[in-house]
Amino acid sequence: MAERGSLSGLTDSEAKEFHGLFVSSMMMFFAACTVAHILVWLWRPWIPGSDGYAMIDRVNQTAQQALTLIG
Repeated sequence: MAERGSLSGLTDSEAKEFHGLFVSSMMMFFAACTVAHILVWLWRPWIPGSDGYAMIDRVNQTAQQALTLIG
């Protein structure tokens, strides 16, 4: 007797295999997203400190100094 498939057309074993691949891929995706968010937080925190976004002012000053050296 042939195995009866679901509405998707997959057998139970195929559906379980697909589910396992889907779950492991999703976990890797969330891990990559978490690492990316941590790296962005370390680069530029979303909540500014007591000095506000003073780092942006320093970047602008450095860029202006670099432009005067070039030009």
